[in-house]
Amino acid sequence: MARWTGEWLSTLSDGGAADGREPSRWPGERLGLPERGPRSAAGGGRRFGTLLVDLVLASLLTALFFPPDYTDPDMMRAYNLWSLVMWAVITVVPVTFSGFTPGMALSGIRVARLDGTATVGLWRAVVRCVLTFLIVPPAVRDQDGRGWHDRVTGTVVVMMR
Repeated sequence: MARWTGEWLSTLSDGGAADGREPSRWPGERLGLPERGPRSAAGGGRRFGTLLVDLVLASLLTALFFPPDYTDPDMMRAYNLWSLVMWAVITVVPVTFSGFTPGMALSGIRVARLDGTATVGLWRAVVRCVLTFLIVPPAVRDQDGRGWHDRVTGTVVVMMR
């Protein structure tokens, strides 16, 4: 555990220079990403906004099949469960093949693999989805703007335009 937190905590105290390297001048510099424009690291606000768009879309799609009944707690539990399933589907399937969710497409960002492979792949998309559901992994970010879910899967979220 100390190995994981040591790297993350060092970025808070010394700007990320604990390993002897100079701190990055912008998020993604150490990964070879440009400072601005296409292929630059996406900011946290934009990423959070896309999550909200995807959650609302999942809720609306679920409402087409299971109209919510706010007076029935059992129905609302089922509705919430199906909304979560729908969110997982609209997160995993598009990211696996195209690298972006509907919300990401609207905001002009996508998930890219660090090894340069064109598609993210199923296991990376599933792991990213599960860790995003847990909230903490994407919230704890390093100096390149990558959360634990990106670090575990070898991905980075970049601007498309």
